[in-house]
Amino acid sequence: MAHRSPIVIAEIGCNHKGDFEIAKEMVRIAKVFCNADAVKFQKRNTRELLTAEEYNAPHPNPVHSYGETYGKHREFLEFDLAKHQELKQFADELGIDYSCSVWDLTSAREIVSLHPKYLKIPSACNLNFELLGYLCENFPGEIHISLGMTSRAEEERIVAFLESKNRNRDTVLYSCVSGYPVPHENVSLLDISRLKSVFGSRVKSIGFSGHHLGIAIDAGAAVLGASHIERHFTLDRTWKGTDHAASLEPDDLRRLVRDVRNIALAVHEKEPEILPIEQVQRKKLKRL
Repeated sequence: MAHRSPIVIAEIGCNHKGDFEIAKEMVRIAKVFCNADAVKFQKRNTRELLTAEEYNAPHPNPVHSYGETYGKHREFLEFDLAKHQELKQFADELGIDYSCSVWDLTSAREIVSLHPKYLKIPSACNLNFELLGYLCENFPGEIHISLGMTSRAEEERIVAFLESKNRNRDTVLYSCVSGYPVPHENVSLLDISRLKSVFGSRVKSIGFSGHHLGIAIDAGAAVLGASHIERHFTLDRTWKGTDHAASLEPDDLRRLVRDVRNIALAVHEKEPEILPIEQVQRKKLKRL
Protein backbone atom coordinates (compact mmCIF):
# COMPACT_ATOMS: atom_id res chain seq x y z
CA MET A 1 0.00 0.00 0.00
CA ALA A 2 1.35 3.43 -0.96
CA HIS A 3 2.19 6.16 1.53
CA ARG A 4 -0.39 8.82 2.16
CA SER A 5 0.75 11.87 0.25
CA PRO A 6 2.10 14.62 2.51
CA ILE A 7 -0.02 17.72 2.98
CA VAL A 8 1.98 20.54 1.37
CA ILE A 9 1.72 23.90 3.11
CA ALA A 10 2.79 27.13 1.41
CA GLU A 11 4.07 29.31 4.27
CA ILE A 12 3.36 32.82 3.03
CA GLY A 13 4.14 34.25 6.47
CA CYS A 14 5.07 37.89 5.95
CA ASN A 15 6.41 37.44 2.42
CA HIS A 16 3.50 39.56 1.14
CA LYS A 17 5.52 42.65 2.18
CA GLY A 18 2.51 44.08 4.03
CA ASP A 19 0.53 44.35 0.77
CA PHE A 20 -2.89 42.73 1.07
CA GLU A 21 -3.37 42.34 -2.69
CA ILE A 22 -0.03 40.54 -2.96
CA ALA A 23 -1.16 38.26 -0.11
CA LYS A 24 -4.35 37.35 -1.97
CA GLU A 25 -2.42 36.77 -5.19
CA MET A 26 -0.06 34.43 -3.32
CA VAL A 27 -3.04 32.43 -2.03
CA ARG A 28 -4.42 32.19 -5.56
CA ILE A 29 -1.10 31.10 -7.08
CA ALA A 30 -0.46 28.57 -4.30
CA LYS A 31 -3.77 26.90 -5.16
CA VAL A 32 -4.28 27.40 -8.89
CA PHE A 33 -0.70 27.10 -10.18
CA CYS A 34 1.12 25.15 -7.44
CA ASN A 35 -1.78 22.94 -6.30
CA ALA A 36 -0.68 23.18 -2.65
CA ASP A 37 -3.00 21.90 0.06
CA ALA A 38 -2.79 24.86 2.44
CA VAL A 39 -1.48 28.39 2.88
CA LYS A 40 -0.22 29.72 6.18
CA PHE A 41 0.21 33.27 7.44
CA GLN A 42 1.60 34.68 10.72
CA LYS A 43 -0.05 36.84 13.39
CA ARG A 44 1.75 38.87 16.04
CA ASN A 45 0.68 41.46 18.54
CA THR A 46 3.90 43.42 18.39
CA ARG A 47 3.53 45.31 21.67
CA GLU A 48 2.70 42.09 23.52
CA LEU A 49 5.43 40.03 21.91
CA LEU A 50 8.33 42.50 22.08
CA THR A 51 9.88 44.25 25.05
CA ALA A 52 10.22 48.04 24.77
CA GLU A 53 13.92 47.57 24.10
CA GLU A 54 13.25 45.06 21.31
CA TYR A 55 10.51 47.25 19.83
CA ASN A 56 12.71 50.36 19.68
CA ALA A 57 15.88 48.63 18.48
CA PRO A 58 16.85 48.94 14.81
CA HIS A 59 16.23 45.97 12.55
CA PRO A 60 19.33 43.71 12.72
CA ASN A 61 19.48 43.71 8.91
CA PRO A 62 18.41 47.27 7.93
CA VAL A 63 18.29 46.57 4.19
CA HIS A 64 15.31 44.28 4.86
CA SER A 65 13.49 46.60 7.27
CA TYR A 66 10.04 48.07 6.60
CA GLY A 67 10.26 50.49 9.54
CA GLU A 68 12.71 52.69 11.43
CA THR A 69 12.65 50.30 14.41
CA TYR A 70 12.20 46.55 14.60
CA GLY A 71 8.78 47.05 16.19
CA LYS A 72 7.58 49.37 13.43
CA HIS A 73 8.99 46.94 10.85
CA ARG A 74 6.94 44.12 12.38
CA GLU A 75 3.78 46.25 12.58
CA PHE A 76 4.09 47.24 8.92
CA LEU A 77 3.92 43.56 7.95
CA GLU A 78 0.88 42.75 10.11
CA PHE A 79 -2.70 42.33 8.89
CA ASP A 80 -5.54 42.94 11.33
CA LEU A 81 -8.13 40.30 12.16
CA ALA A 82 -10.57 41.54 9.50
CA LYS A 83 -7.91 41.07 6.82
CA HIS A 84 -7.14 37.55 8.09
CA GLN A 85 -10.85 36.79 7.96
CA GLU A 86 -10.93 37.98 4.36
CA LEU A 87 -7.88 35.84 3.52
CA LYS A 88 -9.54 32.79 5.05
CA GLN A 89 -12.74 33.44 3.12
CA PHE A 90 -10.74 33.86 -0.10
CA ALA A 91 -8.85 30.61 0.57
CA ASP A 92 -12.12 28.80 1.33
CA GLU A 93 -13.59 29.98 -1.97
CA LEU A 94 -10.54 28.70 -3.84
CA GLY A 95 -10.58 25.35 -2.05
CA ILE A 96 -7.27 25.67 -0.18
CA ASP A 97 -6.91 25.51 3.60
CA TYR A 98 -6.05 28.69 5.49
CA SER A 99 -3.89 28.54 8.59
CA CYS A 100 -1.77 30.86 10.68
CA SER A 101 1.14 30.80 13.11
CA VAL A 102 0.26 32.63 16.32
CA TRP A 103 3.08 34.21 18.32
CA ASP A 104 1.24 35.45 21.40
CA LEU A 105 -1.96 35.06 23.37
CA THR A 106 -3.82 37.99 21.78
CA SER A 107 -3.07 36.70 18.29
CA ALA A 108 -4.17 33.22 19.31
CA ARG A 109 -7.50 34.53 20.61
CA GLU A 110 -8.07 36.43 17.37
CA ILE A 111 -7.24 33.60 14.97
CA VAL A 112 -9.14 31.00 17.03
CA SER A 113 -12.26 33.11 16.31
CA LEU A 114 -11.83 32.34 12.58
CA HIS A 115 -12.12 28.57 13.19
CA PRO A 116 -9.29 27.37 10.93
CA LYS A 117 -8.64 23.64 10.57
CA TYR A 118 -5.36 24.00 12.43
CA LEU A 119 -3.10 26.59 14.05
CA LYS A 120 0.69 26.60 14.27
CA ILE A 121 2.96 27.38 17.20
CA PRO A 122 6.31 28.54 15.78
CA SER A 123 9.58 27.20 17.15
CA ALA A 124 10.25 30.50 18.93
CA CYS A 125 7.08 30.13 21.03
CA ASN A 126 6.81 26.40 21.66
CA LEU A 127 7.75 26.78 25.36
CA ASN A 128 5.06 29.41 25.95
CA PHE A 129 2.83 27.12 28.00
CA GLU A 130 0.27 29.85 28.62
CA LEU A 131 -0.20 30.08 24.85
CA LEU A 132 -0.25 26.30 24.45
CA GLY A 133 -2.70 25.97 27.33
CA TYR A 134 -5.05 28.53 25.81
CA LEU A 135 -5.14 26.61 22.51
CA CYS A 136 -5.61 23.29 24.30
CA GLU A 137 -8.66 24.66 26.12
CA ASN A 138 -10.19 26.93 23.47
CA PHE A 139 -9.25 25.65 20.02
CA PRO A 140 -10.88 22.41 18.84
CA GLY A 141 -8.74 22.05 15.70
CA GLU A 142 -5.30 20.55 15.23
CA ILE A 143 -2.37 22.12 17.04
CA HIS A 144 0.80 22.12 14.94
CA ILE A 145 4.13 22.80 16.66
CA SER A 146 7.58 23.36 15.14
CA LEU A 147 10.55 22.01 17.10
CA GLY A 148 13.38 24.22 15.84
CA MET A 149 15.78 25.50 18.52
CA THR A 150 14.35 22.90 20.93
CA SER A 151 16.22 20.36 23.05
CA ARG A 152 15.00 16.78 23.41
CA ALA A 153 14.15 17.43 27.06
CA GLU A 154 12.04 20.42 25.94
CA GLU A 155 10.31 18.28 23.29
CA GLU A 156 9.31 15.85 26.04
CA ARG A 157 8.00 18.73 28.20
CA ILE A 158 5.85 19.97 25.32
CA VAL A 159 4.34 16.55 24.57
CA ALA A 160 3.80 15.77 28.26
CA PHE A 161 1.97 19.09 28.64
CA LEU A 162 -0.28 18.26 25.68
CA GLU A 163 -0.95 14.84 27.18
CA SER A 164 -1.91 16.47 30.48
CA LYS A 165 -4.50 18.50 28.55
CA ASN A 166 -5.63 15.44 26.54
CA ARG A 167 -4.73 17.23 23.29
CA ASN A 168 -1.72 15.19 22.19
CA ARG A 169 -3.77 13.22 19.66
CA ASP A 170 -4.70 16.50 17.96
CA THR A 171 -1.05 17.55 17.66
CA VAL A 172 1.34 17.49 14.70
CA LEU A 173 5.02 17.96 15.61
CA TYR A 174 7.37 19.30 12.94
CA SER A 175 11.01 18.43 12.52
CA CYS A 176 12.62 21.82 11.94
CA VAL A 177 15.98 23.58 11.94
CA SER A 178 15.67 27.33 12.48
CA GLY A 179 17.96 29.01 9.97
CA TYR A 180 17.31 31.22 6.92
CA PRO A 181 18.45 29.44 4.82
CA VAL A 182 19.66 26.17 6.36
CA PRO A 183 22.67 24.50 4.67
CA HIS A 184 21.91 20.96 3.52
CA GLU A 185 24.31 19.45 6.06
CA ASN A 186 22.31 21.04 8.90
CA VAL A 187 18.84 19.91 7.82
CA SER A 188 19.01 16.76 10.01
CA LEU A 189 16.38 14.95 7.97
CA LEU A 190 16.50 11.78 10.08
CA ASP A 191 14.97 13.77 12.92
CA ILE A 192 11.68 12.90 11.20
CA SER A 193 12.39 9.23 11.91
CA ARG A 194 13.55 9.99 15.46
CA LEU A 195 10.41 11.99 16.25
CA LYS A 196 8.24 9.24 14.77
CA SER A 197 10.01 6.67 16.93
CA VAL A 198 9.81 8.74 20.14
CA PHE A 199 6.44 10.47 19.75
CA GLY A 200 4.68 8.71 16.87
CA SER A 201 2.39 6.76 19.20
CA ARG A 202 1.73 9.78 21.40
CA VAL A 203 0.77 12.49 18.87
CA LYS A 204 -1.27 12.58 15.67
CA SER A 205 1.67 12.72 13.25
CA ILE A 206 5.13 14.07 12.46
CA GLY A 207 5.69 16.73 9.79
CA PHE A 208 8.65 18.59 8.33
CA SER A 209 9.19 22.36 8.16
CA GLY A 210 12.11 23.13 5.86
CA HIS A 211 14.13 26.31 5.45
CA HIS A 212 16.70 24.87 3.03
CA LEU A 213 17.36 25.73 -0.62
CA GLY A 214 15.78 23.77 -3.45
CA ILE A 215 13.33 20.88 -3.28
CA ALA A 216 15.50 17.74 -3.29
CA ILE A 217 15.41 17.39 0.51
CA ASP A 218 11.62 17.47 0.56
CA ALA A 219 11.63 14.26 -1.47
CA GLY A 220 13.56 12.68 1.39
CA ALA A 221 10.99 13.99 3.89
CA ALA A 222 8.24 12.38 1.83
CA VAL A 223 10.08 9.03 1.74
CA LEU A 224 10.55 9.18 5.52
CA GLY A 225 6.80 9.58 5.92
CA ALA A 226 6.37 13.23 6.94
CA SER A 227 2.63 13.86 7.19
CA HIS A 228 3.03 17.57 6.34
CA ILE A 229 5.70 19.40 4.39
CA GLU A 230 5.80 23.13 5.02
CA ARG A 231 7.95 25.48 2.94
CA HIS A 232 8.18 29.26 2.89
CA PHE A 233 6.64 30.64 -0.30
CA THR A 234 7.36 33.83 -2.24
CA LEU A 235 6.69 35.27 -5.66
CA ASP A 236 10.29 36.54 -5.94
CA ARG A 237 13.27 35.41 -3.85
CA THR A 238 14.98 38.77 -4.44
CA TRP A 239 12.24 40.75 -2.69
CA LYS A 240 13.00 42.77 0.44
CA GLY A 241 12.67 40.69 3.61
CA THR A 242 14.75 38.08 5.40
CA ASP A 243 12.53 35.06 4.64
CA HIS A 244 12.58 35.31 0.84
CA ALA A 245 16.04 33.75 0.42
CA ALA A 246 14.84 30.53 2.10
CA SER A 247 11.52 30.50 0.20
CA LEU A 248 10.29 28.72 -2.91
CA GLU A 249 9.06 30.59 -5.97
CA PRO A 250 5.87 29.32 -7.65
CA ASP A 251 7.46 26.90 -10.11
CA ASP A 252 9.59 25.37 -7.34
CA LEU A 253 6.51 24.83 -5.15
CA ARG A 254 4.57 23.40 -8.10
CA ARG A 255 7.33 20.86 -8.74
CA LEU A 256 7.60 20.02 -5.05
CA VAL A 257 3.86 19.24 -4.86
CA ARG A 258 4.09 17.10 -8.01
CA ASP A 259 7.17 15.22 -6.79
CA VAL A 260 6.03 14.38 -3.27
CA ARG A 261 2.69 13.12 -4.56
CA ASN A 262 4.45 10.87 -7.06
CA ILE A 263 6.84 9.68 -4.34
CA ALA A 264 3.88 8.79 -2.12
CA LEU A 265 2.64 6.46 -4.88
CA ALA A 266 6.04 4.76 -5.08
CA VAL A 267 6.99 4.23 -1.42
CA HIS A 268 5.92 0.65 -0.73
CA GLU A 269 7.28 -2.87 -1.02
CA LYS A 270 6.63 -4.85 -4.18
CA GLU A 271 3.45 -6.87 -3.78
CA PRO A 272 2.81 -9.32 -5.35
CA GLU A 273 6.37 -10.58 -5.78
CA ILE A 274 6.05 -10.31 -9.55
CA LEU A 275 3.89 -7.38 -10.56
CA PRO A 276 1.41 -7.56 -13.44
CA ILE A 277 3.49 -4.98 -15.30
CA GLU A 278 6.41 -7.46 -15.15
CA GLN A 279 4.52 -10.52 -16.31
CA VAL A 280 4.73 -9.69 -20.02
CA GLN A 281 8.47 -9.05 -19.77
CA ARG A 282 8.94 -12.19 -17.69
CA LYS A 283 7.35 -14.32 -20.40
CA LYS A 284 9.49 -12.67 -23.05
CA LEU A 285 12.84 -12.30 -21.30
CA LYS A 286 13.14 -14.52 -18.22
CA ARG A 287 15.49 -17.49 -18.56
CA LEU A 288 14.24 -20.25 -16.29
